[in-house]
Amino acid sequence: MRITSSYGVEIKKQNIPIRHTLRIYRSAVSYLIQVYAESWEELSQIDNAKKRFNAAEHLVHETKKNHARYDFDLHFPKMPSYLRRAAIQHALGSVASYETRLDLWKNGLLTGKPKLVSENHAMPVFYRDVMYREAEPQEDAAYLKLYDGHDWKWFRVKLLHTDMEYLRKNWVGEKASAPTLEKRHHKYFLRFSYTEEVSLTKTDIKEQTICSVDLGINTDAVCAIMQADGTVLGRKFIDFPSDKDRLHHTLGRIRRFQRQHGSGQTQSRWAYAKRLNMELARKTAAAITAYAAENHADVIVFEYLEMQGKISGNKKQRLHLWRKRDIQKLCEHQAHRQGIRVSRISARNTSRLAYDGSGPVVRNPENHSLCTFPTGKQYN
Repeated sequence: MRITSSYGVEIKKQNIPIRHTLRIYRSAVSYLIQVYAESWEELSQIDNAKKRFNAAEHLVHETKKNHARYDFDLHFPKMPSYLRRAAIQHALGSVASYETRLDLWKNGLLTGKPKLVSENHAMPVFYRDVMYREAEPQEDAAYLKLYDGHDWKWFRVKLLHTDMEYLRKNWVGEKASAPTLEKRHHKYFLRFSYTEEVSLTKTDIKEQTICSVDLGINTDAVCAIMQADGTVLGRKFIDFPSDKDRLHHTLGRIRRFQRQHGSGQTQSRWAYAKRLNMELARKTAAAITAYAAENHADVIVFEYLEMQGKISGNKKQRLHLWRKRDIQKLCEHQAHRQGIRVSRISARNTSRLAYDGSGPVVRNPENHSLCTFPTGKQYN
């Protein structure tokens, strides 16, 4: 099984023309979108993707053997070839997507006429050797070819030490793909991707060790290590009270601010709360995977939690903030990297029936978390 992982390395603030490069690249993509929208009738007749790309490049790039129909090279002189081809690929994808959605709308399969938007948020890819060069092995830096407003030049870029230490510790010896520029929270990052081949466990189902996970709101997760015959080998309650307390304090501040000033200026506060909530999901997923690996589990089992429709009641905000899908998605990626399978089961009757198959349980009316099995044994 092939798994792709990525990690963003922060670019430290310094006097380098990243904004110039980003602006010129997005302008090139916008220009190409308009060009290929005009020429789509001609390009759409070419079925082979590679031949269509070559035809699209010949429309805008002048060579000794090719006379370009559009003056792209005049508007964007000396643009590196790999960056130009990345812009062409992005523009072709945008126009092809627009034309597909337009056909669906004409046939009545899509509501709302689609629009071709030239303004984009495309991010450039720094291809190795021509756009990106690594520094010395223990140096927290890299070399990028950037546009300074007049020409494309090489610039030394300083990278965050802790991010580089993470890559050296966890991905040493692995080959990374060409980094992509990324902007988050007013900061720029270089995102590296790593691809690895892993083999998932092939243990017989009757001999498997299972890590069953019950995701919750009050307690982040409850993990139980079980065998196929129902024998419970271990149990762990995963909870991060300090992180949830920090999140609840932030939500309280937002609530008080909105009560006094309205909801018009709370965007940054909600963004901070969202980051806290996502970090809580990452910690929960990492703890679940670590516990399953520690007990040599063959498979991690989640409930299939699909909540649709309007949520009402005094706990609707907590339910909206519950990152159940993100936890499962993160846990699935981390588990697959360690060769552990992930399965999802229907949540129906999981609280009503005993896990050993003996029948329905009787809940304590005063404490619903206590239940009595048909055998007479009480469980929490």
